[in-house]
Amino acid sequence: MRKEDKGNIIAQLGEILKEYPHFYLVDATGMDAAKTSLMRRKCFQSEIKMVLVKNTLLHKAFEGAELDYSPLYGCLKGTTAILFTNVANAPAKLLKDLAKDGGPTLKAAYAEEGFYVGADQLDALTAIKSKDEVIAEIVALLQSPAKNVISALQSGANTIHGVLKTLGEGK
Repeated sequence: MRKEDKGNIIAQLGEILKEYPHFYLVDATGMDAAKTSLMRRKCFQSEIKMVLVKNTLLHKAFEGAELDYSPLYGCLKGTTAILFTNVANAPAKLLKDLAKDGGPTLKAAYAEEGFYVGADQLDALTAIKSKDEVIAEIVALLQSPAKNVISALQSGANTIHGVLKTLGEGK
């Protein structure tokens, strides 16, 4: 590969790193064409961008990035696929699903501004909630007391109305 081609690939990787807030490094060693094709299809369906890359080029892209990706340098061995996503836990769920069929394993991930290194982090990554999901939960929790008060007031009004109606009919 020519030096200028390598430079272009490093620049493209740098742009993709800026574009997506989350990415996973996956060990694609030993995946045959059928498994790779299946994984690409599932990634496409989940709106995940999958890129197979040379470790040295990815390392250089990490070095040129604004963030310090040094915790991930040790994971750049073997065959590496990168899964770029806008939803932090989508690739984790996909990897968990593919693991049943002997699919790829997690090397590391950068999700919700944190580093997760090792295959044992997959469960933690699956449980991550996006900022939108957390905000929705907070709004629901804040609305809950107000709904309870309104419900109590409405049921109390019906009770008072029933008592007054009964008293009025009794006379």
